Amino acid sequence: MKNSGNTIILTGGGSGIGRLLAQRLHDAGNTVIIASRNIAALANTAEGYGNIHALELDQTDPASIEAFTKRIADNFPQANVLINNAGIMRMEGSLASKRDLADAEESVTNNLLGPIRLTNALIDQLVAQSDAALINVTSGLAFVPLVLAPTYSAIKAAIHNYTVSLRAVLKDQVEVIEVAPPALRTTLTPGQENNERFMPPEVFVDQVIDLLQRDPTPAEVLVEEVDFMRRAEKEDRFEETVAAINPFLAKS
Repeated sequence: MKNSGNTIILTGGGSGIGRLLAQRLHDAGNTVIIASRNIAALANTAEGYGNIHALELDQTDPASIEAFTKRIADNFPQANVLINNAGIMRMEGSLASKRDLADAEESVTNNLLGPIRLTNALIDQLVAQSDAALINVTSGLAFVPLVLAPTYSAIKAAIHNYTVSLRAVLKDQVEVIEVAPPALRTTLTPGQENNERFMPPEVFVDQVIDLLQRDPTPAEVLVEEVDFMRRAEKEDRFEETVAAINPFLAKS
């Protein structure tokens, strides 16, 4: 991925690592189009950044994706990078009895169908560009699950595999990159932003930008704090790592 001169579409740019990535990528010399349902939050991200542009997008709604894609084609036909960053995380109750699946279904629509639909809607534009790139933000939980968030963990594993498939199919047309964050101090779940065991998002984004600027760009952008999860199965310590990130299991 080239370091500057890109026109980047980034979902979930109103908060968390999306906001930080948008601002850092802007400062590196890129035009950034941030998208989400929360226009006010997007405006806060864009304030003071001349080449950050906010567009409304509900990636759970195919009609919204279609309208968004038309606005991109009309106003940013040079867009050459898509970063699928937007998502939600829901903790779930016991799987041992029948339960309300509303949270699980919302997660699938948002975190799995959303990026797949948006990628599909924009793929023709990306393929037509030189120096095109597609970045999917997954999670360390794609490799080792958090058992209190089974649907979220399963979705991130699915997006990891979807990304691997895209990389093979789009070889020599679009550079496909995966960014897998560890647990971060963001508002993804209640209280998470105050957990001192988690990585500060500013530190994470600094490291991600550094990795993205390397030549060649790594296919998987992994900071040290998540690399142990990525390598757990290969190094034959998968069960040990599951126990490490789910310590409450030992108390049950």
